[in-house]
Amino acid sequence: MTDDVTNQPPPLAGGNAWRGDPLLIQLAERFSDPVRKDIDGLGRFVLTQEAQELARLANVETPKLRTHDRQGRRIDLVEFHPAYHALMRRSVANGLHSSVWENGDAEIGRRHQVRAARFYLTAQLETGHLCPITMTSASLAALMASPKLFREWAPRVTTRKYDQSQKPPVEKAGLTLGMGMTEKQGGTDVRANVTRAERAGSSFYRLTGHKWFMSAPMSDAFLVLGQAPEGLSCFLVPRILGDGSGNGFRFQRLKDKLGNRSNASSEVEFVNAIGEMVGEPGAGVKTIMDMVTLTRLDCAIASSAIMRAGLAEAVHHTRHRQVFGTNLIEQPLMQRVLADMALDVAAATALSFRLARSFDEAAGDRGEAAFARAMTPVVKYWVCKIAPPLLYEAMECLGGNGYVEEAPLARYYREAPVNAIWEGSGNVMALDVLRVLGRAPGLFEEVLAGIDRDLGAGGRGTVGVLKAAMQVAATDEGSARLLTEQLALSAAAAELRRLGAGRIADAFVETRLAGQWRNTYGMLDSRHDARMIIDTLYPPVT
Repeated sequence: MTDDVTNQPPPLAGGNAWRGDPLLIQLAERFSDPVRKDIDGLGRFVLTQEAQELARLANVETPKLRTHDRQGRRIDLVEFHPAYHALMRRSVANGLHSSVWENGDAEIGRRHQVRAARFYLTAQLETGHLCPITMTSASLAALMASPKLFREWAPRVTTRKYDQSQKPPVEKAGLTLGMGMTEKQGGTDVRANVTRAERAGSSFYRLTGHKWFMSAPMSDAFLVLGQAPEGLSCFLVPRILGDGSGNGFRFQRLKDKLGNRSNASSEVEFVNAIGEMVGEPGAGVKTIMDMVTLTRLDCAIASSAIMRAGLAEAVHHTRHRQVFGTNLIEQPLMQRVLADMALDVAAATALSFRLARSFDEAAGDRGEAAFARAMTPVVKYWVCKIAPPLLYEAMECLGGNGYVEEAPLARYYREAPVNAIWEGSGNVMALDVLRVLGRAPGLFEEVLAGIDRDLGAGGRGTVGVLKAAMQVAATDEGSARLLTEQLALSAAAAELRRLGAGRIADAFVETRLAGQWRNTYGMLDSRHDARMIIDTLYPPVT
């Protein structure tokens, strides 16, 4: 019968993403029993058919912008499918937006790591809705620059209640926060921003300008950069004022993005929007960088999670799919492809959680503080960079079955590039590494000492290679990616060794630290004439 279906793997549902991940279990072995039980429940949920359907619907039924009501009144609303709200409600209830800021002694000293485990599992299900979750959590770091604002807003953010209603912040059960930095003419160069901030009394200003990218536009307030008389400054700008009226937000359109489709990203104009200054006048970049650092951690965790979910689909498929009379996973070439990908996923996951641990321990350990500052751009760079090609390879394991939109791999693949682009593209991360190297080289001495200790005898010579790369980078800015990737691979290998990953760690060290492995572009050094290569392959128009 033509309707009979044979040799097609069953859906990957009904299992437990936590129990099926030995590395994650090991990373969480020091968590308390109640936390581990909670994470176990989350791992079960993300692989349910119900959860998978919520993720699908949230990305198929994408957000829609309504600028006016039927009588022509300006409303500036973005409507989401109920599946998106269901995902948001569960993630807020799990404290993904607030747990590192909550009072109490529960998991003190491991809050970032506990949150990372929950975030990692949730990102395997659906990552678009985690954009406002990430920004809300990270925004509180920036608000700490103004204790008064932090005292006013933090209690309303940390309620673990999701409230999608369109009301003034003071009337809502729970709040989310977003940010607006990017402008048409500025992009990464935020100091080129031209949004004007004119004093309106005390610490309040009126903002007028245009933001080219502002994600999660239905957040209750936004951290916005604007040019005050004192220079570029940071402001907290509520979307709805205390009397229920709009605060000068004019949404122009929603971006039609490659991926991240469940999350709305808007283009917005501010017209005399009232905002309160956060931090010191003229110190906008410094103030908002505390937020950016936390978002970079989430980018790495989410990219690791998407890779884990994608490779899990590939392994599941090859275990059930028969080719030439045997299961596909038994084919020697397929085994080596899957194993090679598995090494990178394990290393990326271990390295991301290593960064979370440094955030937890930085206050009391100089070495951990050095790791957090120096290695955040390194981890974000490498983990996010390897996700798109790895997910493509996972897709290829499924062949045509992976290429169609019904398969979650298509969504993972479209989702993957955003974390490498958002909050600092590859070049921005590499230049940040050089900035740290130039301003505080002692931080890297601490980091290299830790890598050397954890790698042990099996990594002999690695630190010498890293030091040589640092010397080259000190005078050759174009080699920054080479240094950044070498740091990432070495730190990932060291963490796998520290975790006692045995032959897995051995395989990663031998294949990634041998000088032959290349994951990203930009590996040319100054011996090569880069301009000649570009002009030869892409001749200038005359």
